[in-house]
Amino acid sequence: MASVAQPQGGQLSAARAVVKKERSGLWDWLTTIDHKKIGIMYGVTALFFLMLGGLEALLIRTQLSHANNTIIGEKVYNELFTMHGTTMIFLALMPMTVAFWNYFIPLQIGARDVAFPRMNAFSYWLYLFGGILINISWFFGEAPDGGWTGYAPMTQVAWSPTRAIDFWLTGLQILGVASMLGAFNFLVTILNLRAPGMSLMRMPLFTWGALITGILLIMAFPAITIGLILLMMDRWVGTAFYATAAGGDPLLWQHLFWVFGHPEVYIMILPFFGLVSEIVPTFSRKPLFGYSVMVYSMAAIAFLGFGVWAHHMFTTGLGPTANSVFAATTMTIAIPTGVKIFNWLGTMTFGQIKFTTAMLFSVGFISQFTIGGISGVMHAVVPVDTQQQDSYFIIAHFHYVLFGGTVFGIIAGVYYWFPKITGRMMDERLGKINFWSTFIGFNLTFFPMHFLGLEGMPRRYWSYGVGSGWEFWNAVVSFGAYLLGASMLLFIFNIGRSLQHGQRAGSNPWDAPSLEWATTSPPPAYNFAQIPVIAHRDPLWAEKYGLEEDDEGLKVTVAGRHVGQTELPDDKDKEPLRQQLAAEEDAGLDIHMPNPSYYPLIAGIGMFALGLGMVLDFPTLFTLGPLDFSIVAVIGFILLIGGIFGWSFEPASD
Repeated sequence: MASVAQPQGGQLSAARAVVKKERSGLWDWLTTIDHKKIGIMYGVTALFFLMLGGLEALLIRTQLSHANNTIIGEKVYNELFTMHGTTMIFLALMPMTVAFWNYFIPLQIGARDVAFPRMNAFSYWLYLFGGILINISWFFGEAPDGGWTGYAPMTQVAWSPTRAIDFWLTGLQILGVASMLGAFNFLVTILNLRAPGMSLMRMPLFTWGALITGILLIMAFPAITIGLILLMMDRWVGTAFYATAAGGDPLLWQHLFWVFGHPEVYIMILPFFGLVSEIVPTFSRKPLFGYSVMVYSMAAIAFLGFGVWAHHMFTTGLGPTANSVFAATTMTIAIPTGVKIFNWLGTMTFGQIKFTTAMLFSVGFISQFTIGGISGVMHAVVPVDTQQQDSYFIIAHFHYVLFGGTVFGIIAGVYYWFPKITGRMMDERLGKINFWSTFIGFNLTFFPMHFLGLEGMPRRYWSYGVGSGWEFWNAVVSFGAYLLGASMLLFIFNIGRSLQHGQRAGSNPWDAPSLEWATTSPPPAYNFAQIPVIAHRDPLWAEKYGLEEDDEGLKVTVAGRHVGQTELPDDKDKEPLRQQLAAEEDAGLDIHMPNPSYYPLIAGIGMFALGLGMVLDFPTLFTLGPLDFSIVAVIGFILLIGGIFGWSFEPASD
């Protein structure tokens, strides 16, 4: 069997040169196009927005902790739940996915960088400035207040005359551009930059999740982009796409939004299906059970995800035929989802499970997402959905999917890959406390919402009266929310403490099978001294233990023993791949990496200024029809075009 580190034709083995020394300091971070540094910037920014969204949630739960509470006014309450949903989905969960993609996809496929490094940096700056644009609305007293779904006609000028919705729709447009750029970048990277021997069916499941999610992004985001452009024209130009009195149709917004919105659920969850599929085999000491079926089920979920959007609209009067079709497709999508759950359980069965913090959060992911999936299937039943529509039961359902799924997956990923990113281990004792406080706090927060919904409490209510029957469960939910908030603070504390005092990690502290663990922790700027050649789906285990596969890929042994009977490796076991890579680095290799560039930052500032200039009242430079173009917007447009042209013509590398 070929070594995973076999050089391509040996063309690098005798080379003698000095790899460019890595720079440090603020300017390096502002101009970097290294996918790993961009991944770290995405992750830090997304964690900040996760904490901000959590703070908004705690303020909501403070207001609802008891009846007739007036600690938060009606207007601010509307702004809080709108910004909470927008922040969590567009500024925290999706970008955290991209953070993992940036850092680990090139490492997992044996590449030195992404396909378009400068466009990658531009995508990050658009994300950062889009988030800033939405959130500076707080400082103008005009935070978005129409719900994260932005339903028309509530977002029309007649019902939302302030600039609040303008901040929201402009920021989302910028974030949409960032997402599309990232999706195209990672699709090209995965399809074209894989190491020799890494066929599609040898890719890690996390990489598969990125590939399928990238396709979802490219297909889903145009729908909400069109919806936002039409809303922008209604508000700024005076068209009437969503105005019934002028011949428009408010339901058009719902269709456009949910054609994006339901695939968006899978955009947030599919990458963590892949991530959990990396963690569970590692700590079960077994190759993934049913790899091919897992790949096909992820693809099936993505495909079916485009055929279920109208189950959000059962109460809008679509008619029995449409309701029946979308009820059937909603039930059907549960099948490939169930397949994944059984495959994870099959991987753990008869395995030598080691319950690290990452594994605990992965098991928590599986259990809590299953609960969310079961309540989701309930909403495929039209009469049931009609009763529960816009109630707290719906809030419980999608939080079990997005928090019990995505957030549990994010935390599992941080604990799993923290040693690779930083070279230090996270504190496992604090990690286990973190897991149980998160698990208990999460269920105390969201499970009682099922009861509140069945008892008739509508979502988005600012207050409720004494004698409504909702007092007890709201108190429980608010207590659980504070416990959950404390657990997230413990998570952040563990990250900070481990950065300073964490135990040093080797190249592969978990004895994991995938390629990102073949290089040093943290990896060098060029990732691999020599591009590896892949001969097995689990290359590091294949090299270390001699995995054998029959024609069907079912009978796998590790170190001569059947899977499930393997002893955990001794720390003194040799790591031939790491030693080989270290020797090659000491010899000196001529590796050309892309030069840093400040043009992506300039282009990002330009897009931010363009959006800000269209929302706020700056001096007008010229008027084009009903639109006034301020001097700030024009300067922003010039910076945007100049930045893009600048990086297009600068040398790629020395």
